[in-house]
Order: sequence, then C-alpha cells, then structure tokens
Amino acid sequence: MSEADKIRNAAEKAGGKLKESAGQIAGDKSLETEGKTDQAKASLKQAGEHVKDVFKE
Repeated sequence: MSEADKIRNAAEKAGGKLKESAGQIAGDKSLETEGKTDQAKASLKQAGEHVKDVFKE
C-alpha cells in the first residue's frame, strides 16, 4: 500500500468519525449513519490494499 493510499484512507476514516460524532451530538441519525458508512468504506479499502500487498510479495 502506498503512503498516499494510507493517508487517504486514514483521512476518510477520521472524517467518518467526525461525521458520526457530529451526528450523535446533534441528534442527527442520518449524519451519524453516514459517518459510520464512511468509516466502513475506508476500512474495506485498507483491507483491499493489504490483500494487494500480499500478492505483490
């Protein structure tokens, strides 16, 4: 996994966490769910990159 991908995935995950927290504070379930979804997407992307790395070796 390239450093750029790691940074991008971490930023997406952090952004999702912020959305989730903002949704919890504001009582906005939609925003909270969107944040959780963003975090899940980032985690899946990261897992996919790890699989690619395994096959490169």
